This record gives sequence, structure tokens and C-alpha cells, in this order.
Amino acid sequence: MSIQVNRLTDPTVRDFVTAVNSHDRAAFQALLTADATMSDDGNGQDISEWAEREVFSSHGHMDVENESDGGRMMIVTYRNDTWGEMRTKWRFTVDGGKISRFETGQA
Repeated sequence: MSIQVNRLTDPTVRDFVTAVNSHDRAAFQALLTADATMSDDGNGQDISEWAEREVFSSHGHMDVENESDGGRMMIVTYRNDTWGEMRTKWRFTVDGGKISRFETGQA
């Protein structure tokens, strides 16, 4: 059972999930600080390249199973055209309403 996106606790994370699920590049970029960083399975990634590959060109979609840490930690069923469906964990660092770092990987 997934949590409806509009019920996610942290408004910035909620907007991130909305941007990913609607494949809205502009909204996705607008949520990130200028120096935002990320990792995927513990490996640092260029956010723009990662997002293009894992979200936008492959139709990525997040179904949030649960959240903790005020909505900044989530377990998500993530799917895209490249990898299919997998259970993933996500952790966000939010500063002033923007995401300065996010980490994802298999759960």
C-alpha cells in the first residue's frame, strides 16, 4: 500500500516526488540547491546525468511505501523502463526549502 503523494509530510520531498512522477525537468531542477549532490547505491553521481538516465528518459516513477524522519527518509517502490521495479530507500537533506543532497539505493 503506497502513500498518496499529497499526504507526504515534507513539502519539499513531496514536490520532488511529484516532479519525478510527472517527469517535470524544470520542477525537479528548481527543487535542488545550486551545489546539490547525490549518491545511488553509495556511488556519487552527477545529478543531471542520473536524472536524465534514471527518471526522464526511462519514465521513472516513485510509489512511496512509508516515510520516517519527518518525511525525509522513505522506502519507495521505484520503477523505470530500464530496470523495471525495485524496492529502494531514499534520504533527503533539505535546506531552506531546497534539496541539497539525496541518497538512493536498493532497500
